Amino acid sequence: MTSPERRFVISLGCPDATGIVARIGAFIADAGGWIVEAGYHTDPDTGWFFTRQEIRADSLPFDVDELRRRFSSVAEELGSRTSWRVWDTAQRRRVVILASKEGHCLHDLLGRIGSGELDVDLGAVISNHERLGPITRAHGVPFHHVPFPSDPEGKSAAFEQVRELAEKHDPHAIVLARFMQVLPPDLCERWLGRAINIHHSFLPSFAGARPYHQAYERGVKLVGATCHYVTAELDAGPIVEQDVMRVDHADAVPDMVRKGRDLEKLVLARGLRWHLEDRVLVYGKRTVVF
Repeated sequence: MTSPERRFVISLGCPDATGIVARIGAFIADAGGWIVEAGYHTDPDTGWFFTRQEIRADSLPFDVDELRRRFSSVAEELGSRTSWRVWDTAQRRRVVILASKEGHCLHDLLGRIGSGELDVDLGAVISNHERLGPITRAHGVPFHHVPFPSDPEGKSAAFEQVRELAEKHDPHAIVLARFMQVLPPDLCERWLGRAINIHHSFLPSFAGARPYHQAYERGVKLVGATCHYVTAELDAGPIVEQDVMRVDHADAVPDMVRKGRDLEKLVLARGLRWHLEDRVLVYGKRTVVF
């Protein structure tokens, strides 16, 4: 997510109307802003307009806080239902990862972060098993083991501990890297739009547990992976990214699992990057990804 120069990013969603692009463009131009990337989309079914603009920070005579203050008046003109954000790419994004026993997604993210390919501050890895502690610590990242008892009261206390450990870092993203625990509804609500999950299936097909086994039993010819935001409805949050891979009659469940892991790593990495770059705009159960 590094760029050759510092940029200010404006993301916006509002009811569609004539003149929105002109109004935003005029605001940026009047301030002397140099737009280096711009995306636009209108959903004809909902009548909703979306845009994402990247502006060279050095082209503006003021800082990002002043940009937010000035742009707020433009957003007000576009209607009370307008949602918008302004982000400074100089602000490093903060991430916390939740994991369980399977480490392929965690290994991949640790490698990308360690090499600088994914330029983020990884505050901690939190797991309900100890297996991934050594690899996490080898990367210089704090590792927290939080056991999950089977009784509801104990599980609730464990989730509270996970919440406290994660929120200590004020993360922009909480990544469920094959974290095999279902977040309770209150935590889903609290982390809405920040908790990102990787599901080892091409949702909405084969939701829930053991999707590769479900796919094998159906004799599918494609297996997939889905990166989505976490909501209280299991595996039904807004989808950020998906990909598929061909399988055939000779592939047993272990073959599907092995092939699927490659997809899971790529899909999660792409989805997380787009989220951190503020490229994902959510509306209802759908997303626009610029």
